[in-house]
Amino acid sequence: SSGFPKLNYSVWRHIACNKLHLSEDLAWMYFSTCHLLSEDLSAIERVEWDQRFTECSHQSDVDELRSQVSVGTLKFILYLYLQQLHKVSLKASLVAGDEWPSLKNSQELEGSGRSTPRGNKTLDDHSHMLFVQHNIQEILELLVEPENYSQTHPTESALTTEAVEAIGFLVAGSIDKCRSLIPLLDIATLQTVQHKSGFSKITKTFNLRKLSIWLRDCLVQNPFGISSCIANGRRLSWPMAGEDKEAMAESTTKRGKIATNAHVVPKEHMKGNKIIIMSQVSKQTIARSSGTLEGSSVKIHRSHYSFLYLLSPLRSVTIEKCRNSTIVLGPVEVALYISHCENLTVISAARNVMICGSTSCTLHLLTPNRPVLLGGNETLTLAPYHTFYGTLEEQMAKSGIGVSRNLWDQPLCIGPDHKDTAPVWETLPTQDFFTFNVPFEIVGKTRSIPMPLPPKYQKAISQRQKQIDSWQKTVKESGLAKEQRREFQKLVESRFHVWLSETGHKRELDSLVVPLQNQTLKK
Repeated sequence: SSGFPKLNYSVWRHIACNKLHLSEDLAWMYFSTCHLLSEDLSAIERVEWDQRFTECSHQSDVDELRSQVSVGTLKFILYLYLQQLHKVSLKASLVAGDEWPSLKNSQELEGSGRSTPRGNKTLDDHSHMLFVQHNIQEILELLVEPENYSQTHPTESALTTEAVEAIGFLVAGSIDKCRSLIPLLDIATLQTVQHKSGFSKITKTFNLRKLSIWLRDCLVQNPFGISSCIANGRRLSWPMAGEDKEAMAESTTKRGKIATNAHVVPKEHMKGNKIIIMSQVSKQTIARSSGTLEGSSVKIHRSHYSFLYLLSPLRSVTIEKCRNSTIVLGPVEVALYISHCENLTVISAARNVMICGSTSCTLHLLTPNRPVLLGGNETLTLAPYHTFYGTLEEQMAKSGIGVSRNLWDQPLCIGPDHKDTAPVWETLPTQDFFTFNVPFEIVGKTRSIPMPLPPKYQKAISQRQKQIDSWQKTVKESGLAKEQRREFQKLVESRFHVWLSETGHKRELDSLVVPLQNQTLKK
């Protein structure tokens, strides 16, 4: 009863920890992520769950609360099976004639010119389709119930309608050229399709062999995926400030490309399918809060020396191969994934955060789950969320992210390159902590950072404010004459401009000139 058709976390924990020898934290990460993706919890329910975890005073309370969580068993099996997508295949390397291990196996070769790198299966829709096509029979066999399994002829086993419904977790269908989407089970049981899908009206089951062939033949690449958006997406003409006009005139700097598939995704299926791609945004500032951006899955690729403010509630965000940039995000409902970045600052409230292969990155986070540090990272700095804008709290409520629980400084390190004696991460030193001001006026009710800062950072801010107050008092009581004050003001301003140039902040301020002409963020 605790394993099927719903799998209770306590059963999975026993399997994962005692049989598979996973750590309990990793077991919970798999389970909770699948729960987020497969169970339709409202934003309010997610916030309430986070609050209940915050109120746990002992580990036994946490265990008791986790034991109340369950996911569909068949969907969870599929979710675990999908993790094989990222396994490096020695056989595939041999067939392709690649030397293994090689750089090609783990990441895209610079300058290869591919829009969606074959090396990065996370973003490669073609790899996703091939993986399912090549493994569809094994996937289906995993979903066969024991009494319907044929030992002598496994391919003639029968699948229940519940099993086919579970496959809908991975595969959706359409009968009108993707103007609308229909659950897989509904298509498979259509009168005109039953002879191909192997559905029997009498037994209410599917023949595994026929269903496998039908799925393999009909499966196509995701029409709402990255590749399709790159090929057929609509170009977005978002204003870009701070462009180097001389460089642009000499064609030494390409203007960034921004595209979306929002115009082709059926309105009732926007969730998880609406994509915005930002590629090669270089030495520019982009600020946006719009209906097109809201609820989208954003992919930011190769952004260099730029400042990006995407201040709408987002479904998910992938940041890949970006350097020397600052990215400020609205609340991220599902996951923020950072890959192969360098000298990047990211400010975000996100339910899940994952980072891999990145160096010298600083993350200011508000997250109810432990940030996951995967392999290949060096010199990461973690810090608490430290900014706000007018509509932030309203957007957080819509995304199901509350303020009661923030595990920004409790990362979950996964992989063999993590050593307790030489950690790849540290928390931001208090002397380097400053609050961040979003330089745009957005009308809303939020007037301060939604969550109190950790005491040591709040103390640092208060002490710095006291120094400012003391300085202003000293200047006021100095008894300088009017002309002396004017000279002193010039000296301070001159030193300030030198500091702006030395630190690179001058370019950041100059890049804001165009957006500030309107005084409001584009809606």
